[in-house]
Formats: sequence, structure tokens, C-alpha cells
Amino acid sequence: MRILGIDPGIAIVGYGVIDQRGNQLKVVDYGSIQTPAKTATATRLKQIYDASTELFRRFQPDVVAIEKLFFNRNVTTAFTVGQARGVVMLASEEAGAVITEYTPLQVKMAVVGYGQAQKKQIQEMVRMILSLPDIPKPDDVADALGVAICQAHSTTFTARLGSRRLGQ
Repeated sequence: MRILGIDPGIAIVGYGVIDQRGNQLKVVDYGSIQTPAKTATATRLKQIYDASTELFRRFQPDVVAIEKLFFNRNVTTAFTVGQARGVVMLASEEAGAVITEYTPLQVKMAVVGYGQAQKKQIQEMVRMILSLPDIPKPDDVADALGVAICQAHSTTFTARLGSRRLGQ
């Protein structure tokens, strides 16, 4: 199964593509979509949409795992990040990929096993789980790979749970 993890943002959208074969995870590609500051929001959203569409065409993921919006204090930032999530979800839907969403807490639990894990701990575990030589930069890219790992672990868990229910 091919999983595309997304950490949405208006300035930087992190992405990570992994292949899952049983319990094995292999990195296919990772990087970021970046939009210039002081550009109109509509233009930035179009750039994110176009780049996302190209990612889906190039990698043809089975599942797109997107980090859910963590609402903090800055309402304006939350709205623009929500808009960026929306255009990525639209591009995912158009590509025919299954869309899943995970909270930051779920990602931390799946990657580190601890819901209060610090960013550095998550980044180091992403590096270790995927056998990468270095922590991916910028941080949004490591976060996107963490979301993809979360999806892979969720899929594995769901498959195991399903087989137990069937008495296998």
C-alpha cells in the first residue's frame, strides 16, 4: 500500500510518501510545497492545489493521511491552514485516494508511543523508523512522514483486529 502523509499549512505543506508491505515501511519520497509570503491567499491555495495534484499524479497513493488542524490561539492562521487542508483534500478526492485524518496526539502515540512527546522525539523516531540518515527538514516534512507512519500503524492494527474478529 502506498501512503501519502500530509502536514498542511499555507506557507509550507510537508509531504511524505511511504510504501507499506506488511510491517515494513519504505520511504519513496518526501519534501514540501512552499508558497511565498505576501502572495494573495487565493494564489497560494491554487499553488498548493496544483502541486498536490502533481503529487497524486506522480505517486498514485492508495491512502492520503492528513494531519487534523490543531486550533491554538491564532484564528487567522487556523483559517488559512484549514483552507490549505481543504484544497489538499479536494485534490485527494479528485485523485480517487482514500482520505484519513489524524490528530497530533494520534500521530505522537503512533510514532513515539507517548502523547506528550516533544517535536525532537517525534523527528528522531521518524528518522529511526524509516532508516533515514538525517531528520527531514523543514519540520513540516518530518511531521508529514509521522502522519504517514500513523496511517501505516493504524492499518496494521485494524488488519490485526479484523483477523481476530474473524477468528483467524
